[in-house]
Amino acid sequence: MLVKLIEKVGSKSIKQLESIGRIVIFFWTGVINIFIPPFQVTKIIDHTWFIGSKSIFVIVFTGLFTGMVLGLQGYYSLIEFGSEAALGSAVALSLIRELGPVFTAIMITARAGSAMAAEIGVMRISEQIDALKTMQINPVRFLFTPRIIASLISFPLLTALFNVVGLFGGFISGSIMLGINRYVYMDTVIKSIQIQDISGGFYKAFAFAVVTTTICCYRGYYTYLASGFGARSVSLSTTNAVVQSCIAVFIFDYIITFFLV
Repeated sequence: MLVKLIEKVGSKSIKQLESIGRIVIFFWTGVINIFIPPFQVTKIIDHTWFIGSKSIFVIVFTGLFTGMVLGLQGYYSLIEFGSEAALGSAVALSLIRELGPVFTAIMITARAGSAMAAEIGVMRISEQIDALKTMQINPVRFLFTPRIIASLISFPLLTALFNVVGLFGGFISGSIMLGINRYVYMDTVIKSIQIQDISGGFYKAFAFAVVTTTICCYRGYYTYLASGFGARSVSLSTTNAVVQSCIAVFIFDYIITFFLV
């Protein structure tokens, strides 16, 4: 009984080490190919449009209501201490330091990351990736490299958009709906934001772009590991990609915040 238990633990440990090795090799292969010509400009533009431009509506909608909720909750929390004038500062710092980068990464992962995992997964089970290898085309360079460049372009820009729309949402809740002086709100927003807060949010956006894109593309590329070659394996790898990406976002958010504070 003890021997079987040790065998199971050892087997799972070896599988985890193999998985870590695969994802590290996958990531570095994709990153190294960023600097090797010919550069895939057309594919980078296409993926930037898909990841970035097509996510604008989702980001604007989510950012607006996130800011409105922050303004509403912040107002009723601060009014108990007679500090409702600080609402703008509370909304701005909450969005720029934490909620903006995190919510943007989660929404992009839910919309674009799942699509990346599913698309690459279908290519794997339909042997299109094997066909690329047959034609002497590096599949990691072809599938992963342009997507990570597009994500590095899109994530910071969409994070900035989320923050701006969120601040406007807080303004709607705090000033228009609850009656806080609009000049006081904007003044506290401007005075509370420091360059370190903005740069910290962008650091997180870049980190989340790398982490989520790597996980989603990796899960799609090795989709057969989920449940063999079939439709079920694509669904499982897509689900795993989104869930693991969201978990990774929260983990890296804590790590980066720990070093920035």
